[in-house]
Amino acid sequence: MNVSVLSCLKKMLVLLVLLFLAGGYSLAQTPAELAKPTEVYSPVPKIVTPGQTDAEPPSDAIILFDGKNLDMWRAAGVDTTKPAGWEVSDHVMTVNKKAGGILTKQRFMDYQLHLEFRIPKDIEGSGQARGNSGIFLADISDSGADLGYELQILDNYNNTTYVNGQVGSMYKQGIPLVNPSRKPGEWQVYEVVWTAPRFKEDGSVDSPAKVTAFLNGVLVQNDYVLKGVTQYIGQPYYKKHGASPIKLQAHGDPSKPDSFRNIWIRPL
Repeated sequence: MNVSVLSCLKKMLVLLVLLFLAGGYSLAQTPAELAKPTEVYSPVPKIVTPGQTDAEPPSDAIILFDGKNLDMWRAAGVDTTKPAGWEVSDHVMTVNKKAGGILTKQRFMDYQLHLEFRIPKDIEGSGQARGNSGIFLADISDSGADLGYELQILDNYNNTTYVNGQVGSMYKQGIPLVNPSRKPGEWQVYEVVWTAPRFKEDGSVDSPAKVTAFLNGVLVQNDYVLKGVTQYIGQPYYKKHGASPIKLQAHGDPSKPDSFRNIWIRPL
């Protein structure tokens, strides 16, 4: 080997050793010892006991509906003491369209939500008038109106409508990635991760709302960034708010009402 090349290789080896030692390492250290500086041991995540099935709530969940009563809900509207007027039977609650929507008594910011719904087996109608309901992930109305961020519920097993209004959509905004609808009469499952918007003192948006949602185990919204509250007519917009209740919609279409069961939430 050429003497000059050998000399260069020796210099490079010396330089590498010096760099290694400068990093606080020793040539005698084992791989486990070398890896230790990048290992983190605190804070330790708290232990959460999962349910026996994916439908059952984990140990840190707040149960919003377990089939017994509507104690965690109230009627939408100005009167915060008015009880929810929906029907409860056989561990299922069914929309009472005449009574209007219902709100959680508690207010939430970021959370994980589990909710199961069922379109009636003998559902009739077409388009938006077929099993229409919705989950307002944050309701910001003081009057009972539908004002907030709506994740759509609708029968789209064999029913077409505008794609930003079908089941799995953030209504009039986020088109679902796919349509994993089950047949009417079968229970369907939403798993939702909601990140509430944050606002500056002047009311401008500091960080927008985001949602990730699975319908029947299939991803339909992937960290979708919302443009503002749901609008049936007009463009979405942001209005400053903080922690908000969740609303289940009593839609005014003439089709038979939807039902719900197994609703729980984990504030994040």
